[in-house]
Formats: sequence, structure tokens, C-alpha cells
Amino acid sequence: MTKNDVPAGDFIREIIEDDLRTDKHGGRVATRFPPEPNGYLHIGHAKSVCLNFGIAAQYGGTCNLRLDDTDPSGESLEYVESIINDVHWLGFDWGNRLFYASDYFEHLYQFAVELIKAGKAYVCSLNAEEIRGYRGTLTEPGKESPYRTRSIEENLDLFARMRAGEFEDGAHVLRAKIDMASPNVVMRDPIIYRIKRVPHYRTAAEWVIYPMYDFAHCLSDSLEKITHSICTLEFENNRPLYDWFVGELIARDRPRQIEFARLNVSYTVLSKRRLIQLVEQSYVTGWDDPRMPTVAGMRRRGYTPEAIRAFCAKIGVAKNDNLVDIALLESCVRDDLNERAPRVMGVLRPLKVIIDNYPEGQVEEFECANHPQNPAMGTRKVPFSRVLYIEQDDFAENPPRKYKRLAPGKEVRLRSAYVIRYQDMVKDEQTGEITALHCTYDPETRNGPPPDGRKVDGVIHWVSADHAVPVEVRLYDRLFQVPDPAASGDDFIRHLNPHSLETLVSCPVEPSLQDVPPGSPYQFERLGYFCRDSEGAPSDPPVFNRIVSLRDSWAKIAGKGGK
Repeated sequence: MTKNDVPAGDFIREIIEDDLRTDKHGGRVATRFPPEPNGYLHIGHAKSVCLNFGIAAQYGGTCNLRLDDTDPSGESLEYVESIINDVHWLGFDWGNRLFYASDYFEHLYQFAVELIKAGKAYVCSLNAEEIRGYRGTLTEPGKESPYRTRSIEENLDLFARMRAGEFEDGAHVLRAKIDMASPNVVMRDPIIYRIKRVPHYRTAAEWVIYPMYDFAHCLSDSLEKITHSICTLEFENNRPLYDWFVGELIARDRPRQIEFARLNVSYTVLSKRRLIQLVEQSYVTGWDDPRMPTVAGMRRRGYTPEAIRAFCAKIGVAKNDNLVDIALLESCVRDDLNERAPRVMGVLRPLKVIIDNYPEGQVEEFECANHPQNPAMGTRKVPFSRVLYIEQDDFAENPPRKYKRLAPGKEVRLRSAYVIRYQDMVKDEQTGEITALHCTYDPETRNGPPPDGRKVDGVIHWVSADHAVPVEVRLYDRLFQVPDPAASGDDFIRHLNPHSLETLVSCPVEPSLQDVPPGSPYQFERLGYFCRDSEGAPSDPPVFNRIVSLRDSWAKIAGKGGK
């Protein structure tokens, strides 16, 4: 973690600093990042990763990585491995403190037995629908289960038999005995254990009962001697239950739950259920699709961990939910890539240029700076020949006023090369499309401006046709057309942006990009930041993903209803 990754003070740090002043927890600071392994991490998780590991580093404490794997349905080793990889990639290390809630299954079972022996838990034989009916509403108290008065001995016997696998799924649950009239519905005898005959990816068929998240989470924190259990606001109503379990079962070093506002980012969704829907229904190509807000997707697209950490530091920690403009994330990516990405030339929509007065067969090499503001990044040689490619947009047959690119009667400078002047064009006879331009070059302009003092307004990029490497380019844009697609609930799919991916084939780029490794970022001059994709065989044409444009043009587009 760098100095730039540490945000300004916030209410969580104020709580921790107060605890340190009063020597609470013996001056220790211990946090944890506890994702459920039922999906890939996304940018919201990245905020929590940065917060928990950042606080631990700032105050000389520790941060555990724990997989809260208490529900075998949907959990898998794939998700575990992706989480471990993503947290490492973001720049954080947990040392030897990688834990799993499943490590504690026997401890948690014995905690449940303690509650039964204390008369604080009972086996309930109502079915799920009946339990919901007995729970009451926000304005009406619940009703006590007819099984609430079972004896301690009967509850211990039934719970042991639940563990032994004597009952079918749904036959019984273990519930905490708290208060069915509590104004907080969460406290109305919540379920602690349920029967679930689903093999666990770590414990296989060893267990047929599994603890509920609210029970396992706080006690896992306690077993790990966590001091500050930092979570998002949706758990605020569950804090009394967190404190009840800890208060009943933990004698000392009790963790404190602190809630902060979850991250909501415009033009995307961060609900894991909705992300799973995007993947399973093939609206995207997978969890690492570069349009996804997952860490894997952002990494494949070309975002850097430094940019993501800078974004998390800038948005800080709030007490109330808000919608963060994705333009801020993109700005952090631009700022980071501007410093680290070498400059190269590539053409996305090529238009052939033939320089009539350039000698046929002649090839020159121009020394081009890899980064104009950073000489330490060195230079590269770029070949130049009689036939070039330029962008279609860099020529206009009928240019608008103040047009500063190539047009009839105009000349432009080719980046790091010569000044060329338009002479003629070739059109397709059937479509009228311009297929080639004929130009002349001024050989006196190789090392500077025209010697006669005439002004050349525009500078455009180019690629030598004889030396070009054909690549596939994927232009990624925002996945949704509206700022808050989640506001539409389950109907969010209708807001998908049909233009979120445009694929261009056979785009000519300079030969220096032939064998660059996957993930390498570059600025294609005047076009944006791109990186070599990690997918595909080495023999395939290289694929480059657009990471982000050079500037945010979406604000103007979005103001007209999106793309």
C-alpha cells in the first residue's frame, strides 16, 4: 500500500483511534475480509478489501482473509481460487492468515450445543412457510413456535440426530430463543442451523447440517480474535443479532461490528445475484468479461491495481449509500495509465494512403519516444514506407470549419515523420466509399517544420502498410445505458447497452506490438489506452482490449439518452 492509497480520516478510523486511546483490545487492531465463495469479487468488494487491509496496515495490525463458506449451494473451489488471486492482485497479503468458516464447523456446532444447554436455542419442526407465517410483520409481533418449549434434553437429542443425518431437508431447524415480539424482525428466534444434504467443496459429505451466515460469521470473527468487524450497511439491522450471539457465547475480546455504505457505481450492477444472471444467461462471456465490474473483468480489460486502489481511496468511507459516477473510476485508470503506458501507433478503421513521390521499395525507420514526458522509457524504431494506413476519420472530403486533419487542399504532419499533402482520392464505383488517398510528402520536413515557414495545423498517426501487424481490437463501453440500472429491480436487463462491445478485425498496428505479453498496457496515440488480451492461443491474431478512452465523452452521450 502506498501513501496515495491511504484515504483521509473517516468515522471508522475515528472509532479505531478512540479504541487505541482507551487501550481497548489491548491496543490490537485486527480486521478481516470475509467473502462468501459463491461468485467472483467485484469493485464493491475491492473497496472492502482496500478498507480492511488498509486499516490493518495503517495501524500496525493484521487482516485475515476468510472464506465464509457456510452454504455449499453455489460455492466452489473456482470461486475460492478467484478470490485469493484477486486479493493478491490488488496488492494485499494476509501472510499465514487464510481461514475458512468451514474450518470452524465443529466449533460452531459446539457453540450451538452451548445455547441449547443454556435454554437459548431449540429445534423447531415448523416448515419454512410456517416459520415465515409465525414471524409476524414490521408492525405486528410474531407468534412463538409450538416447539419452543421443548426440553433441553429433547433439543440436544434432536440436534444430534440432525447432525447424524436421520432427517430429510426441511424436517427441522435449530433456532435461537430470543424474542418473538422484538421490533427487530431479525431477533425473532432466527434460524441457526438447517439440514442441507449438499456436499461441501471442502468437507464433502461430512456434514448434512450447516450454520446460517449470521451465526457463523460473528463467531468466526470471535474465534479469530477480530477487533473490528467492518461490513456494509445491509447488515446494520443484523448488528443486534451479531452482538447477541457474541454476548451469549464469547467471554472476552468481543469484536465490534461497524457498518459503512456499500459501493454503488453508475452504469453497472453490483448485486452478485444479478451478476450471476448476466453470466449464466450469456449476456456476457463470463465472470472475466471486460465489461463486468468484477476484479477479474477489470484486470482482463487492463485496469491496474494501483488505479483501483486510488479510486477506493478517493471515494472514501461514508455512512449513507450513494451512487458513485463510474467516470471517477475511469479517470483514476487514465491517470495511472498516463504515467505507465508506452505510446504506440495503431489504426482502428484504416484508410490507405499512397505517397506518390516517395520512392517505391524504400523503407525508413523513425525513432519514436515511448513516452514524451518520460525519457527514461526510451525509444523505439517505427518503419515508414510508400503506402500507409491512417484513420478514416482523419480525412474529410468536405471538411467542417476549423478542421485540422487531412482534406482536399490541406496538408498534415504524420507523427514523428513527414508532412504530406492531399492530391487525389479513389472511390468504390458501386458504393462511393473512399478506398484510398494519393498524397505527396515534403522530404524537407523529416526533422522539423517546413523550411519555408508555412504552418501545418494537424498531426495524425499512421502505420506502414508493408510492416503492419493485423490485430483484433475490442472496443468496450459501459454495460448499461442508464446511470442506475439496479433501480429497475429484476427488470434491469432491459437497460443493457447493445453497443457495449464493438469488435474490429485486421486493424493495422506498428510491428512493436507483435509479441507483447498479455496484460501489457499501451496508449494507442489519439485513440485511447489498450492492452493485449489474456484469452486466445499464441498463434491467433493478437487481441487488444480498449481499457478506456483518452477522455470521458460519455457525459455528452448520456445526456442524449445513452448509446
